[in-house]
Amino acid sequence: MRGRSDGNQKKRLITSVCIVAIFLGFLYAYYGSSNNGSSALEYGKSLRKLGSSYLGGDDDNDGKQDEYSKFGHEDGEDDVVPKSFPVCDDRHSELIPCLDRNLIYQMRLKLDLSLMEHYERHCPPPERRYNCLVPPPAGYKIPVKWPKSRDEVWKANIPHTHLAHEKSDQNWMVVKGEKIIFPGGGTHFHYGADKYIAAIANMLNFTNNKINNEGRLRTVLDVGCGVASFGGYLLSSDVITMSLAPNDVHQNQIQFALERGIPAYLGVLGTKRLPYPSRSFELAHCSRCRIDWLQRDGILLLELDRLLRPGGYFAYSSPEAYAQDEEDLRIWKEMSALVERMCWRIASKRNQTVIWQKPLNNDCYMARAPGTLPPLCRSDDDPDAVFGVPMEACITPYSDHDHKAKGSGLAPWPARLTAAPPRLADFGYSSEMFEKDVEIWRRRVDSYWDLLSPKIQSDSLRNLMDMKANLGSFAAALKDKDVWVMNVVSEDGPNTLKLIYDRGLIGSIHNWCEAYSTYPRTYDLLHAWTVFSDIEKKGCSGEDLLLEMDRMLRPSGFVIIRDKQSVVDFVKKYLTALHWEAVATADASSDSEQDEDEIVFVVQKKMWLTSESLRDTE
Repeated sequence: MRGRSDGNQKKRLITSVCIVAIFLGFLYAYYGSSNNGSSALEYGKSLRKLGSSYLGGDDDNDGKQDEYSKFGHEDGEDDVVPKSFPVCDDRHSELIPCLDRNLIYQMRLKLDLSLMEHYERHCPPPERRYNCLVPPPAGYKIPVKWPKSRDEVWKANIPHTHLAHEKSDQNWMVVKGEKIIFPGGGTHFHYGADKYIAAIANMLNFTNNKINNEGRLRTVLDVGCGVASFGGYLLSSDVITMSLAPNDVHQNQIQFALERGIPAYLGVLGTKRLPYPSRSFELAHCSRCRIDWLQRDGILLLELDRLLRPGGYFAYSSPEAYAQDEEDLRIWKEMSALVERMCWRIASKRNQTVIWQKPLNNDCYMARAPGTLPPLCRSDDDPDAVFGVPMEACITPYSDHDHKAKGSGLAPWPARLTAAPPRLADFGYSSEMFEKDVEIWRRRVDSYWDLLSPKIQSDSLRNLMDMKANLGSFAAALKDKDVWVMNVVSEDGPNTLKLIYDRGLIGSIHNWCEAYSTYPRTYDLLHAWTVFSDIEKKGCSGEDLLLEMDRMLRPSGFVIIRDKQSVVDFVKKYLTALHWEAVATADASSDSEQDEDEIVFVVQKKMWLTSESLRDTE
């Protein structure tokens, strides 16, 4: 018996060894025979060090930028250019590097959860970054096109149905076969955002119940926006909304918003100022946004006050507004006292909604009794300094100009788009310089569209980002296209974002040495005007920026790079690694008399899936 048993064990051992050998042979044939890594199916290939030392543990690099990431790297040394980027693990298909909860836990950051610090930006140090391509989820499809996308998206693109069940009684979203449908409901507008918006306009006595108030109301901030149906339905009224929410228990709400083609940003009212200048919005909105407005001496409400224009409104739909029980009554009483000390007045109150209005000038602030809280901000406080700047529980008074003008002095939309903004003088710019900028970018955008025209249809593009927006004239030149633009202004340059908001556009402050606060695959086109040259001066890695751009870009999306020749040459070396393909190259001098040393380079991102994603799909 023992002999037969030993024989069986030997047979099983030999069989096991053969199976392992065959499996290893298959792996060698599959991976070893691959060419230069152009296929994303080469999942998890070995990492080659690029600009920054990623994935922790490259001790010989110490996280410093190595010589090969320089844009001026000489030709003929292609052996040091990586043949492929590794693909991130599929569980990172929704990676947001600076809002990565797993990183926060791993780094043992001591954050105050009650102040929402864990939802604020915490970017990884160089040694903890992921130097890999973020893969799409299994079954990913090219997104539904606008305007149809407002009402439906592919479930495979955002495979999260938690909100459909949790908010089933509020008509946020409904799962229907392969798609997720958005009926337009919200926590306080179950019967549709369009009716709710008309009700707000009626409360404010706007002409014909039109929320845009004949062009005087253009920019809106929706705090705790859910899936952004409020902002989505405002677009048909020529009102653009910055829909804001954190990556919290309401899974992927901002990702849904952007997939739908609605402007949105990942952010939270926590301890830091939101990345928008003072006096940017005509209306702020909160529909049961679950924010404790009374905390820390009203600091969060004072942040909204900073962002509202003179005479701006705050529409608040919440149980406290119609006070039904003892706790609601207490909150309403305290909140009413707070906003009164802030010099807000009730513009209208009906059913579940109250709308407060901010004063037009400083008169009320000056008339307050000495020692009244909240205090006015210090005279040396810059209300437009926002990137990583802590909030303060103080009231931002108006400038002398706005106080005397009793308002912002803005033309109604759409005239304000091309009218010289009143705050132009803050930068020493003349109206003539502004008008010239508008004309230059009009010609440049016409040229871009000529280059793109063989590749795009009228509905190919929806979510656009201008990575260095300057005065916002790139976005202004696109007014007649059915697109919206996230205008990004550098944190260390002239803070021209307030001019962009004065023009009736939206955007945010950012540093391109870090990842942007958005989900992967959320933009159809990125416009990078000298962005690579700018980060080179800061000593940041061009490879890092390429990977970040790829993360944000939708499959089949486009990048327009406008920069010096050495930058274009640098990017060309990574096209295969990124699964991008060149679309067109043009001399920048053909569309303007300036910047003759700049080159326009247009690329398109290919559609790809990992081998693991393909197996899941099958």
